[in-house]
Amino acid sequence: MNGLVTVYGAILPVWAGILMLVGGLILGAGVGIFTYIQLTKKKMGNAKQLANKMVEDAIAEAKTLRREAISESKEEIHKREVEFDRQMKDRKNEIQRSEQRIQQKEESLERKEETLDKKIEALDATKENLKKREEEINAKKAQVDDAHKKMVAEIEKVSGLTKEEAKSELIAAIQDEAKRDAAKLVREIEAEAKDEAEKKARDIISLAVQRCAVDHSSEITVSAVNLPNDDMKGRIIGREGRNIRALENATGVDLIIDDTPDTVVLSGFDPVRREIARITLEKLISDGRIHPARIEETVEKTRKELEMQMKEAGESAMFEAGVFGLNAEIIKLLGRLKFRTSYGQNVLKHSLEVSHLAGIMAAELGADVNIAKRGGLLHDIGKAVDHEVEGTHVSIGADLAKKYKESKEVVHCIAAHHNDIEPTTVEAVLVQCADAISGAKPGARRESLDNYVKRLEKLESIANSFNGVEKSYAIQAGREVRIIVKPEAVDESQTLFLAKEIAKQIEKDMEYPGQIKVNVIRETRSVEYAK
Repeated sequence: MNGLVTVYGAILPVWAGILMLVGGLILGAGVGIFTYIQLTKKKMGNAKQLANKMVEDAIAEAKTLRREAISESKEEIHKREVEFDRQMKDRKNEIQRSEQRIQQKEESLERKEETLDKKIEALDATKENLKKREEEINAKKAQVDDAHKKMVAEIEKVSGLTKEEAKSELIAAIQDEAKRDAAKLVREIEAEAKDEAEKKARDIISLAVQRCAVDHSSEITVSAVNLPNDDMKGRIIGREGRNIRALENATGVDLIIDDTPDTVVLSGFDPVRREIARITLEKLISDGRIHPARIEETVEKTRKELEMQMKEAGESAMFEAGVFGLNAEIIKLLGRLKFRTSYGQNVLKHSLEVSHLAGIMAAELGADVNIAKRGGLLHDIGKAVDHEVEGTHVSIGADLAKKYKESKEVVHCIAAHHNDIEPTTVEAVLVQCADAISGAKPGARRESLDNYVKRLEKLESIANSFNGVEKSYAIQAGREVRIIVKPEAVDESQTLFLAKEIAKQIEKDMEYPGQIKVNVIRETRSVEYAK
């Protein structure tokens, strides 16, 4: 029993320690759990505050983004409104320009209609004159018949000739008289018809040329661009033709790509556009980058460069001619003539030459040198825009000179240099003469000197091939052939028929620009010796 007590006495402290340890553990766990709960609550509170702050920040940022989006939207709407207003303004301007062009065309058509009415009236008057002339001829014929009958009766009575013999002699006499009357009548009718026909022909031909302006020879409407190889043609065309379309749309020139090796042909009536297209294509080929955006950029750059070149060319021509005070627009138009040719002759160089020639002649004759040189330099200014404006280059040039405040004397020089109106001043006549000299000198225009000489020789040989011709001379740069006939072989009445036969032979055997005047001269010489 004591031993049991002893054992219990020894065991109790151990259990007490265990119980205390367990109690401590439980207490510690409780304290830890409580502490963890408190910390968790604190963290949850902080997380909630952080979440609330994030929500507030998000709301503030959303408001800021909303304000920015609204501002950007307003700016975009404003830009679109401005762009729409600009487009509407451009469209309105385009419509106004179209209306102006339509109005101008209507006015032009009205003027043409009035001109046609006048021509019809003139033709009616000409028909009436011809009818009267025919009646006069019939009356003369009746008189000739009466005279013939009287002559036959008189011859039979006086001469005692047989009817057949008298008839033969009478026929010979009447034939000679009829030839003389016919030649005289033909001269009168021809002179009258020429006065009327020349005016009508000029109007009709100018109208036809204006309507068929595209039918010019290919030599003055195309330019050729050499390619490094045939593969470049495919790059110029581009995928589904987008490059060639872009180039044609940007320059207004047609590109012709055919089987010709290493060559692309540019076709267009406007020489400035054709030159822009040529330079642009050469730049693109050299650069190697060929696509629509690059094409438009290069075309615009080339156009600016060419405009600067034209301005410089106009200023250079103005200083070279010694003509000052020209309007800036006139100088630009003058520079455009650098890219214009007429029968192979550069129009700007031709204008400078006319200016120099007119000035020299004016100085010799004591006329106004400044007006002569100014009129000579600007006489073909209408050719700079004659493919854009309806009318002849003479009328266009005169209108441009009036528009840019040139003097009346200079305007008259321009308007009269092709005899569209009668020249009334010495300076206008000098400009007209200088223009003819510059265009008519050997080699100035399209044909070469060899061809020019051969044409003159052939002209003289045709004239010399006719009977009765003593000498012939081709003058006025082949525009006239002067023929001297033997007076004993050709009488006065035969000169007219000889001129017509030579003209027909020239038309048949030769090709030549413009017209050739056939001038037959019969010289009568009386020789006597004093002894």
